[in-house]
Amino acid sequence: MCQQQRRPAALPYAQAPETTPKAPAAAPASGSRRRRLWELDGHAYCPVIGVCLPLPQLRRLADKMLGGMQQHNDYEVHCIAVTECRHRSPLSEAVQKELEDRYALVLRATRQLKSTEALGRWWDDCRTSADWAGALWAALTHPRCDTVLEHRILGEVHMLQHQVGMACRADLTRLDALHEENAILGRELANAQARSQQQARQFSARLEEQQALALRLRAELVQSQTRQMQLQEQLAQFQTSAPDLPARLALSQQNRQLQEDLQALQRQLQQARQEAQAQRERAEALQQRRDDMPGPAAAEVAGDPLRLDRRAVLCVGGRTASVPIYRQVIEHRGARFLHHDGGTEDNSSQLDATLAAADLVICQSGCISHNAYWRVKDHCKRTGKQCVFIETPSRAALERALEGMAAASSPTD
Repeated sequence: MCQQQRRPAALPYAQAPETTPKAPAAAPASGSRRRRLWELDGHAYCPVIGVCLPLPQLRRLADKMLGGMQQHNDYEVHCIAVTECRHRSPLSEAVQKELEDRYALVLRATRQLKSTEALGRWWDDCRTSADWAGALWAALTHPRCDTVLEHRILGEVHMLQHQVGMACRADLTRLDALHEENAILGRELANAQARSQQQARQFSARLEEQQALALRLRAELVQSQTRQMQLQEQLAQFQTSAPDLPARLALSQQNRQLQEDLQALQRQLQQARQEAQAQRERAEALQQRRDDMPGPAAAEVAGDPLRLDRRAVLCVGGRTASVPIYRQVIEHRGARFLHHDGGTEDNSSQLDATLAAADLVICQSGCISHNAYWRVKDHCKRTGKQCVFIETPSRAALERALEGMAAASSPTD
C-alpha cells in the first residue's frame, strides 16, 4: 500500500495519489510499440514497483538518481519510487531500463502474441507459476493489453499479493516452529557431541592400549625371528660338521620304521604260537579221548591209519601256524608229510617237483594263490592223482579229507 505523507488516502491497489492530473490511458494501438513505465494506468505502479523490482535494487536506483535514500525506510522508498514513475523522470527511465533488461527473455516470448485474447490466455498460464513478476511486466506493457485485461490483471495481482502475504505469515509461523525445533535439535546435537567425544576418548584409550600391545608383539616377533636365525645358523654349522647327517636321519627313520614292523611281526608270531599251542592242546585232548575209547569205536572215529602207510601226502597252502598240526595228523596215520605254501614264501617252481613226489594231494583252496591252485588242479587231472580241495584250514577239515581219501582208496589196497 502506497500512501503520500501529506495526503493519506486509501486508493485501489495501494496506489499513491497523483500530484498532477493524468490523462486516462489510451486504448491499445494496433502497432507493435510497447508502453513505457510512465504510460501505464495509475493503479499499476504500486504492484509493478513492488512485485517486478526487488527492494534492494530499487533502493540502489533511487539513491543513485535522487540521493539521500539512507534516511528513508523501505516503505518510504517504495512510495517515492511510485510517485516518480508516474511521469517520465531519471528514476522512471532507470527503472524502465532495469525491468527491460531483467525480463528480456519473457518479453521476447510475448512478441508472438498478436491479440488481446492470446495475451489473456498467456497471462492465465503464467500467473499459476511461482515466478510471475516477469509475466506481469510483459502483460501490462504489451501493445495488445487493453483496459479490461489490465484491470483484470491488476485485480488478480492484488489478490495474489494477499495470498502471498498469508503465505508469508504461514511461513513465519512455520519458521518459528522450525526455530523451536532447531533449538531442540541443537540441544540433542550437543548431547550427541558430548557422547561422541566421550566415546572418542574411550576409543583413543583403547587404541593406545592396542598400540602398546602391538609394540610388545612386534618385539616378541623380532625376538622369535632372531632366535630362528640363530637356530638356522646352528643347523648350518651342524650340517657342515656332519655332511652325512641327512642320510643318518633317513637311516634313523628307516630303522625306527623297521623296529615298528619287527614288533608287529613279533606280535603276530606270538599270536600264531598261541594259536598253535591251542591247536596242539586240542589235538592232544582229542588224541587222549580217542586212545581212551574202545577198539571198534576208536577205529570208527579215527579210521584205519594203515591205509595211508608209506604214502606221501602233500598239503598245498594253509597257514604257517597250522603246518605242525597237519604234520602230526598225517604222520599219525603212517603217511609221509609234504608241504608247499602255494607260492607265498616257497618258490612256485618247486611246486611241480613236490606234486610229482606226492601220492595224495590236499589243497587248501582258501590259503593259496590262483596260479598254484590251477597248477595243482591241472597236475592231478593229468596224472590221475587223488586230490581233495578244502576251504577251511583246520584240523577237523583235514581229518575229514584224509578219511574221505582213505575210503576212496580202500578197494585198491
